[in-house]
Amino acid sequence: MQMDKQQLAGAAFMLLQIDQIQPYERNPRRGQNPEFDRIKASIRANGLDQPLVITQRPETDGYLVHSGGNTRLVALQELYAETNDARFAQAQCLFKPWSTESDVLLAHLRENDLRGALVFIDKARAIFDIKQLLEEELDLEDISLRQLQMILATGGYSLSPGLISRMGYAVNRLLPLIPKALNAGLGRPQVQRIRALDRAASQLWKKHDLGDDGVFDEVFFTLCKRYDSSEWDTGLLHEALETEIAELAEISIQIVRIELDAQLAGRELTIPELEDDLVNENEVGSVESSESSALPIMNDEGNVGQQSPPDGTAISSDNELPISIETEQSAMQSEPDENLNASELISAADQLLTTGQSAPKDLKSLRGRAWTLAARLAQRNGISDLVEPLTGKGLGFILRDVPDPTLADQLDDDTLSQVSMVWWHLAAAAEITVAPIESILPTLSPDSLLYQALEQQDAGLLFNSIWTLDPGHTGNRLWRRLGERDWSDLLNLMDTYRQIHHLADETNTMLWE
Repeated sequence: MQMDKQQLAGAAFMLLQIDQIQPYERNPRRGQNPEFDRIKASIRANGLDQPLVITQRPETDGYLVHSGGNTRLVALQELYAETNDARFAQAQCLFKPWSTESDVLLAHLRENDLRGALVFIDKARAIFDIKQLLEEELDLEDISLRQLQMILATGGYSLSPGLISRMGYAVNRLLPLIPKALNAGLGRPQVQRIRALDRAASQLWKKHDLGDDGVFDEVFFTLCKRYDSSEWDTGLLHEALETEIAELAEISIQIVRIELDAQLAGRELTIPELEDDLVNENEVGSVESSESSALPIMNDEGNVGQQSPPDGTAISSDNELPISIETEQSAMQSEPDENLNASELISAADQLLTTGQSAPKDLKSLRGRAWTLAARLAQRNGISDLVEPLTGKGLGFILRDVPDPTLADQLDDDTLSQVSMVWWHLAAAAEITVAPIESILPTLSPDSLLYQALEQQDAGLLFNSIWTLDPGHTGNRLWRRLGERDWSDLLNLMDTYRQIHHLADETNTMLWE
């Protein structure tokens, strides 16, 4: 490689004995250069094709390689030891005055990266070694990633802050856990996948209240070390984390799998448990997504708006969706006892709802109730992203599509049957195949399988897209398998469906108009 003007500035050529030159001990390349044998053979045949760039630390006598060239120096030393040939005893060098340790390390990183591919972890370690050196040289406690990016760019090595962040994750979190995998060449894409899995699994860990960050880290560290090898497979770690969460949370591993996949895809929807909160009467709770504090829906006049929490009702940090409950004043003749705490209020309200003594008596509240029950039921069975609110018409919610058909290849029969039959119960409660087509289709994406099946009136397409069991299997495959909360929500959802239709019949209301 020809010396550029920047390298020549302030430099001087000199001929040195190779025993006067030392390799740079902070060389970013921790292992042997895969091109070593080829480089050595080339030097044996033709000598050095260009001078070694060297420098000298202050207050020292010897020289060291300044910017790349460690491999060539070692090859020369080996050739001289093997042959005692005078051709390999000396080297033409380009001397550059010493600047700083961080500048020399950056020069080595830049040259190594240009001459031969460094493995990702070698680059990452060099970057964070440079960061530490800069903090010492500038007497700073900490340099931000943005500042580090700017300094590196000034030195001719441009990286994005995001990539520097991933490098930091690899060095500080992964290297102590999976050194074999990283040193064998585990690359940036794999590190990024592990990081995303780490974050997603941690979120599920917190969601299911399995312990603090330290407990999760202990499990994560143990599993990473278990699977560390030169043949690293992120899938093994993924499956092991799913198993740990499912066993500790005492839920189906498939539910964990779908929840984890949703977290990784950034489409999480958190639905609360029944005991969590109440909202004011005639109001529908809201879901706060990671991108917005309110969920866009259709209001009762058919206009797009924001579904916001009622006045005086706070959205919790867990983005919980409280169930809408309206107290029937004519039956109770009083407000709930204000001395009761939130949990007791919910318990009392749920008992009244279950027995039908204080059920909502207006369509808006009933629709909100149906949506909340359906969303909770879907969430616990791993299909929360398929349920959307629908106000102003219908039954309060809509299904946006069928479950991912690839689940058939991933699930055991028991789990697949439960997920499929929950979907069919939700479809029945939303009247997906009963409501007028012209009312359903505008709520669906034209790209969805559900839209295509309904538009084409192709029952076969729908049945082929989602497992449809003989109705006689319902009790065995679904009812006896559901947990108590799911069973309660399913019964309440069916009861709410009946109440909506009874009220519509009594008031001559057309639900889908």
